[in-house]
Amino acid sequence: MRPRTRGTFVVVEGIDGAGKSTFVRALAGAIRRRRGSVATRREPADPQLGRWAQQARDPWTSATYFTLDRFLARPELERALARRRWVLQDRSFYSTLAYQGSLLGPAARRRLATLQSTVTIPPDRVVLLDLAPTIALRRLGRRGTARAPFEHRRTLERVRRAYRSLARGRRWIVLDARQPTSQLVTEALRRLGTDFVGASRPPKKIRAARVPRRHP
Repeated sequence: MRPRTRGTFVVVEGIDGAGKSTFVRALAGAIRRRRGSVATRREPADPQLGRWAQQARDPWTSATYFTLDRFLARPELERALARRRWVLQDRSFYSTLAYQGSLLGPAARRRLATLQSTVTIPPDRVVLLDLAPTIALRRLGRRGTARAPFEHRRTLERVRRAYRSLARGRRWIVLDARQPTSQLVTEALRRLGTDFVGASRPPKKIRAARVPRRHP
């Protein structure tokens, strides 16, 4: 018997200010113009859990809130993958590994990565919008809102290093987020290519990257 097909799960990652939300909307629009069936999502799904995660005083507690949010949102993600050929999501567990995991020791980081395998569906592909923190902070400043706990230069520098480490050895699509959104979408579609097949895939084992620790 042939395995039941499901949608292709693509997540978009990057530091705060990289333009993930704008990119997801534009990529979804481009797929719809090609008459593709697509759903969009974002993490955290529960705003309250997201606030508690940002307010937590230690990285493990923060990561636990994000992981709980991911677990509770899994049924909705499964339904989206069953109904749509493509599901695009702004952030995933890789955000937790980059932001909170990069503050943990190697053993705790591996435990955190293993935990994700039990609570959520790993993405089929990851698009990383890579951007220098100085540019990201200028973009965030133009929003005119209060700065979130993670929106500080040293934090974003650490997280960017973690993302780059996670991308090594994986089939990530790394894009220069300084480019206009239209160019990013065109390049993403080209790089994704025939991977947008909507076929079911075997579960993937989530590995924790060796994140370089650098103390200012």
